[in-house]
Amino acid sequence: MTTAEAQAAGGRAARPEAREGARGAFDVERVRAEFPILARPVRGKPLAYLDSAATAQKPRAVIDAMRRYYEEDNANVHRGVHLLSERATRLYDGARVKVARFLGAADPHEVVFVRGTTEAVNLVAQTFGRQRVGPGDEILVTELEHHSNIVPWQLLCQEKGATLRAAPVTDAGDLDVEALDRLIGPRTRLVAVAHVSNALGTVNPVAEIVARAHAKGVPVLVDGAQAVPHLAVDLPALGADFYAFSGHKLYGPTGIGVLWGRKALLDELPPWQGGGDMILSVSFEKTTFNAVPHRFEAGTPHIAGAVGLAAAIDWLSAVGLEAAAAHEDALLGYALDALREVPGLRLIGTPRRRAGVISFLPGDVHPHDAGTILDRHGVAVRAGHHCAQPLMRRMGVAATVRASFAAYSTRADVDALVRGLHAVREVFA
Repeated sequence: MTTAEAQAAGGRAARPEAREGARGAFDVERVRAEFPILARPVRGKPLAYLDSAATAQKPRAVIDAMRRYYEEDNANVHRGVHLLSERATRLYDGARVKVARFLGAADPHEVVFVRGTTEAVNLVAQTFGRQRVGPGDEILVTELEHHSNIVPWQLLCQEKGATLRAAPVTDAGDLDVEALDRLIGPRTRLVAVAHVSNALGTVNPVAEIVARAHAKGVPVLVDGAQAVPHLAVDLPALGADFYAFSGHKLYGPTGIGVLWGRKALLDELPPWQGGGDMILSVSFEKTTFNAVPHRFEAGTPHIAGAVGLAAAIDWLSAVGLEAAAAHEDALLGYALDALREVPGLRLIGTPRRRAGVISFLPGDVHPHDAGTILDRHGVAVRAGHHCAQPLMRRMGVAATVRASFAAYSTRADVDALVRGLHAVREVFA
């Protein structure tokens, strides 16, 4: 995806470090050398890891930062007066500042650390949703959504007597943006939409979606789990009210993620879990709660995870997000051309703008069978419904094979995938 396309989709002009990275040639082999796991063989074959949409591999910089934290700084945060606690607190709070800068957010207090995108969506459903949704109201999602951006709203709607509606997608896998004007009505309380589809790679025009929703006074939550590794997110340009993503898809560790919310909105929301830093004072008669973001971070947080996430952001900034995105875009084009040459293969979805993901059917072979044979050839892909069953039904399939890309992916990975698919054909001939 080009920079212009990224901006149209709600991305922002590249940060200075990204532009710097884009000017030089992208040395993918140098990038790969920073990922220890990519050097390991799988079933006696070189690893072709094409499952980065499920989770990205981790560069040495992230692994070392987390090891260093545990070896040198491990302590709890915001409650000790000793040196280690002060150092851990500085690292944890510093990670929040780094995330805010990464998203273009003005205030680090708008950054809430959570376990991942799923928890972020649930947090909004259980606070904003419970506070503002009532009988007869509506939540609007799209047919492109991951289950994590469907089920929390279903649970809320069932509890409140509200209705969950879904904006349609076209046969190509693009969101029908025009339909939003018809579907967003006086009872719509929130629009919840993915920035990038995890199953098709469709890049939604988030800024336009937000503008249409805001024109009717409806706030918007964006699931950015699949966007942040590929797009330079600019929250002011997007205009959204909530933005969520997971650290492990951004080359960071599992178990850490981010909910960003407008400060004024977060300030109005009640807590959703009790204990730890979310408390100011407690008596048996009454508890008073901390300010945001601490109000939403109950218990001991995932400190090492925040440290690792900050290291991942540093690593990606040093590589250059725009340069990595350009590399991935070229690789997607190469992969699409190569896959079209595989007899019987059917691509699922041909969205106008795509990032990081290709879904396909290998002829009449079940995706699970194809994925198993590909694994025997060292090729790691995802096979199944990708936690997007409504979208699979919309596209007329039960499951697909999904190849997904990252900054470390190469043409050799794609070539291994194609060779593996020919082997699949031979097995099922």
